[in-house]
Amino acid sequence: MSQQNHDHQNLAAIDVEGISRSSFLLRGMLATGAAFGAGAVTPFVARAASMPGTKDLDILNFALTLEYLETEFYVKHAKTVKLSSDVRAVAREFGEHESAHVDALIKAIRGAGGRPVRKPKFSFPAGDEKSFLKLAYTVENTGVSAYNGAGPSLKNKDYLGAAGSIVQVEARHAAAIALLIDESPTPDGGFDKPLTTAQVLKAVKPLLA
Repeated sequence: MSQQNHDHQNLAAIDVEGISRSSFLLRGMLATGAAFGAGAVTPFVARAASMPGTKDLDILNFALTLEYLETEFYVKHAKTVKLSSDVRAVAREFGEHESAHVDALIKAIRGAGGRPVRKPKFSFPAGDEKSFLKLAYTVENTGVSAYNGAGPSLKNKDYLGAAGSIVQVEARHAAAIALLIDESPTPDGGFDKPLTTAQVLKAVKPLLA
């Protein structure tokens, strides 16, 4: 089994428990990333976010669910893995960033008169420092693709600006982790690879039951 396929299986192994449209989209996003790579997530989220009836608050709650996952990964899951002091410091710093993103999105949703989605329950695959960093690399790149996919559907320019400021930090996280594991900060070159509708449907079909 190739390392890339192993990483994707780890991504697919992240369990998301919680009934909401946001958590369902997150599961679909993880399935797409597991099947085709992080760069494939952007068109999947773009199609989901552009469906009739999708509002800015839906997209913000989707982003909040993603930030819940990343916060849980760095703040709680990191404590279950034996990490070096340098990697633990990185996890601690990134966890603080993700937690701040959670607070900002909750504030934005409530400010718009919406109700923030509840934090789902997450379950991450066990592993060592190497697998932790590999999964962090995939999660961060998937998060970047998710923001790139959902951002253009936001109608409120203030929300779009906020999403843009968050995705830049997520991209820096991904690049920093890439350097730690000798991976490319730009795995798909200058542009993310597109994904067909048929490929998206194939990836998320197991989740539709």
